[in-house]
Amino acid sequence: MKTIWIINQYASTPETGMGGRSYYLAQELAKQGFRVYLVASTANHLLREKPAVVGSFTLKIQKKITFVWVKMPEYENSHSKQRVFNWFLFAWRIKTLRKIISHKPDVILCSSPSPVAFLGAQYLAKKCKAKLVFEVRDIWPLTLTEIGNFSKKHPFILLLQWIEDRAYRYSDRVVSNLKNSVEHMIARGMETEKFAWIPNGFSRDEFSSVKPLDADVLRELPRNKFIVGYTGTFGLANDLYTLLDAASQLRQYQEINFVLVGGGKEKLELVDYSNKLGLASVFFIDAIGKKQIPTMLAHFDVLAVGAKKEPMYRFGVSPNKLFEYLIASKPIIYYIDSGNYHPIEDAQCGLEVEPGNSALLADAILKLYRLSDDDRAVMGSNGHRLALQEYDYAELAKKLSHILFSN
Repeated sequence: MKTIWIINQYASTPETGMGGRSYYLAQELAKQGFRVYLVASTANHLLREKPAVVGSFTLKIQKKITFVWVKMPEYENSHSKQRVFNWFLFAWRIKTLRKIISHKPDVILCSSPSPVAFLGAQYLAKKCKAKLVFEVRDIWPLTLTEIGNFSKKHPFILLLQWIEDRAYRYSDRVVSNLKNSVEHMIARGMETEKFAWIPNGFSRDEFSSVKPLDADVLRELPRNKFIVGYTGTFGLANDLYTLLDAASQLRQYQEINFVLVGGGKEKLELVDYSNKLGLASVFFIDAIGKKQIPTMLAHFDVLAVGAKKEPMYRFGVSPNKLFEYLIASKPIIYYIDSGNYHPIEDAQCGLEVEPGNSALLADAILKLYRLSDDDRAVMGSNGHRLALQEYDYAELAKKLSHILFSN
């Protein structure tokens, strides 16, 4: 039996966090007959529940995989200096994994965003004579310089750049969920044939075991209305202010309502902004369980996913909620500038509009509102079919296993 180690400092289980890409790919790889270990840090600002651990390393069977929690110092928030220190400490501590895990790896897959863990993964791959695959989910340090406004000449950025270039040079393969990121990687010295695109996706198992909405949540939903829905994080990057501006421009259409479900740093500000605009058509609902998301999406007529315009998105995006939306069989309004990546237009499952333009967004909502139920159902069906064909984690894991074990 072949053994795969997946190293992702910010991985989680559905019980401790969101589960996410690494967890679902690991589960699907295990179903294919591989022995899979998923290695992550106990100190993670994305965790909802801290894992119970004993000692420096705690191994826990999680369905078909073994989750390896690496004990790390806690930190307060994502901007903490301790978080940065943890990147290097994690890379150092995982070097001892070959003494902790009894099954030596045939392949090690090391996942970003921070490339620092690659240093530990490279050491392990050399000692264990394992194939080394680098996964890029966020391009660092480019993200820090283009969005965070760090100087390219800052010593810390130069160090991260050295690690990134080293990863492209010494990895056997490089995979990414960003379709056009290969352009950047080639510019940084990667050989073209190393690259493979593996997008994010959805877990069919999760969508086959959905839960009903709580009674108090059901009472908050508007009745007999055309609902434009959003589920997910309330952050600046999600461009929800543009959605509220579009709602303001459609206020004369009393049958069009907006329901925003979730939580995040911007929620209170978004609620205040909606109140200032006097939007009686907008409803905010607190975050619900992940298995309740499909049930919530079934109550909506159109689903909205957006992002502020950022130069980094020219390499493509892979928002998790997009795949939840596609499988929900609903028309999607996609207001993200993702370069040459046009998932909604290509699948004819909704409309794509320019981000940050509330007038165009309002117009797109009206176009879908004025379509017949049958026409909207066709769009939803197109998206559902696309999700099953291209974004099912079971199928994505098959592509990944071929990459991991091909010469």
